[in-house]
Amino acid sequence: MTTPVLPLSALKGIGPARIQALRAAGVEDTGDLLMMLPARYKDTLRLTRIADLRAGVTACVQGVIDGAPKLARFQGRTLVTARLKDETGVLRLQYFNQPWMERQLPVGQEVLMVGPVTEYRGSLQMTSPSLERERGLLPVYRALPGMKSGTLAGLMDQALERAETCVAECLPASTRERRGLCDVWTALRQAHRPKTYDELAEAQRRLSFEGLLMFVTAMRMSRDGHRTGPQMSAPPSLMAEYWQGLPFPPTQAQTRTLNEIAEDLRKPTAMSRLVQGDVGCGKTAIALGAVLLAADAGYQAALMAPTEILARQHLEGARRALGPYGIRCGLLVGGMRPAERKAALSAIAGGEWQLVVGTHALFSAEVTYQRLGLIVTDEQHRFGVRQRRALEDKAEDTPNVLVMSATPIPRSLALVMYGDLDISTVDEMPPGRTPVQTRIVPESKRAGLYRFICEEAAKGHQTYIVCPLVEESDTVDVPSAQQVYAELSAGPLSALRVGLTYGSQPAEEKAAVIAAFSEGRLQVLVSTTVIEVGVNVPSATIMVIESADRFGLSQLHQLRGRVGRGSEVSWCFLMAQPNERLNALVRTNDGFEIAREDLRQRGPGDLMGLRQHGQQLPAGMREGFDLALIGEAADELNCLKAHGAEKDYALVRDEAARRYARALSQVTMN
Repeated sequence: MTTPVLPLSALKGIGPARIQALRAAGVEDTGDLLMMLPARYKDTLRLTRIADLRAGVTACVQGVIDGAPKLARFQGRTLVTARLKDETGVLRLQYFNQPWMERQLPVGQEVLMVGPVTEYRGSLQMTSPSLERERGLLPVYRALPGMKSGTLAGLMDQALERAETCVAECLPASTRERRGLCDVWTALRQAHRPKTYDELAEAQRRLSFEGLLMFVTAMRMSRDGHRTGPQMSAPPSLMAEYWQGLPFPPTQAQTRTLNEIAEDLRKPTAMSRLVQGDVGCGKTAIALGAVLLAADAGYQAALMAPTEILARQHLEGARRALGPYGIRCGLLVGGMRPAERKAALSAIAGGEWQLVVGTHALFSAEVTYQRLGLIVTDEQHRFGVRQRRALEDKAEDTPNVLVMSATPIPRSLALVMYGDLDISTVDEMPPGRTPVQTRIVPESKRAGLYRFICEEAAKGHQTYIVCPLVEESDTVDVPSAQQVYAELSAGPLSALRVGLTYGSQPAEEKAAVIAAFSEGRLQVLVSTTVIEVGVNVPSATIMVIESADRFGLSQLHQLRGRVGRGSEVSWCFLMAQPNERLNALVRTNDGFEIAREDLRQRGPGDLMGLRQHGQQLPAGMREGFDLALIGEAADELNCLKAHGAEKDYALVRDEAARRYARALSQVTMN
């Protein structure tokens, strides 16, 4: 269905200057105008008695003007003061530099006032409250340069009267019936001029669902548009043999996930799958199983890790797991000696290495692969979209892509829900893992914490202490790793063997410190977040995070995952004042729940790179992010594709293509 277009010039009282102001805001026609929803609403439905007012809130009060307003002038400024009275008390009103308000507040007139309540010399007052003429939920639009809010509201009223000729219905009747949604014209009228909160909620749900469904559809179209990928069929007996060859039996979740990957690899379209699971659930073993399937089909694989430490750890694990199958694995990282790098590049180009493990160096210009068919990205949130795509571009044909995340951050979780990636959830932990006990520790308890670290060291247990900075900063008042190391090694932990590591440390020095801690020669390791991934020390049972409130929840959970890797009880101590955000980590060790809380607090982020393509996130995704509604939108798309009439799916698909044309063309070009 073609969206009807009613030009802005069809509205009364609009000239070239106002049209230009609207176009500068992205409004090209009256349909666009109606989609410019109110930024907020003034609530004159809910009245507050003066006696019930509290400082720090915005309230609506109804009363009469008690006595004549007073106008005072001083130092070129004016101040109008008045008294508003209801049956419970009197409230002072004041207006700075608005002398006309003296005439708009006649004695004895009953008025509605909406404004912020503050306290002044022990009494409550309102500063510059708005004088409202009607009861209801009154829309407030974001200011536009060159256009007054009253003018915009008047234009909106005209557009609402002609809504059916401005906006086309883009949701099929079957979708509206299934999801209990009103039509678009009702939604727009109720969003702009709601009479009740129920009407507003109904409108917001309809418009949010519409925006989410179009976004889901665009994401699916971006994936469905990918070229065919290399097909890799392996006998089921190979996977069974792989699991039997490992030193531990797989969990059901691991077996299920590798089966899902194997099914993807058999298809003619390139795999695009996220494997998400908590720290220590066995995702790496699954990824190496996928590498085995690729190698068995004659393809090369690349495994990209965010740090050299993690890359080297993956290489060791890969050689142990894949060596018995004759699969040769090699390493490519930055900072290699010239001769070593030359040999690595030759082994990659000649196909001598069937698995190449590395960091960002994997997509550097001089690297050439031989039949690159599978790309595995570990800790996927540590890489940008362009970085992952740069590695994919190294393949002759569209490669199969597998990304892994121990704690999905908002962007990756949202991408999964929208259908850009298929998802496998590893929701079981191997037996023997003990949940980490998490506590928030205020500064007053620091001395006791150090005593506990010493007691645990006497039992053979080790401790991480993570700091947000390497060096002291003049602008940020938080302890640095170097400062903490100096103070502890000469002070409360002087009896212990303490080491220091950080990201910019020389590679050989860093590797030596990590090795010393891993082998138990160091009892305490002070570091930055360089140890967030890739350090596996089962005897480490304490994680201390300095200035914990400076980290995101997902990163805190990732750091916490460095301990609890053995059978001993482990602890994570968050050095900060208690707050609601950190309490989420105390309540649960479930990485998926942490991700949901992170998503709720921070929002979905820059999905699909829309902001850089000049697109807007859809309604329902900017504020008040609704996970349930996202799930409904994804389900509806699947329903339309699998069971709906072709015309219904085409209606949604065409509208999604129109809205996200720029983003989809960018995906196609890349």
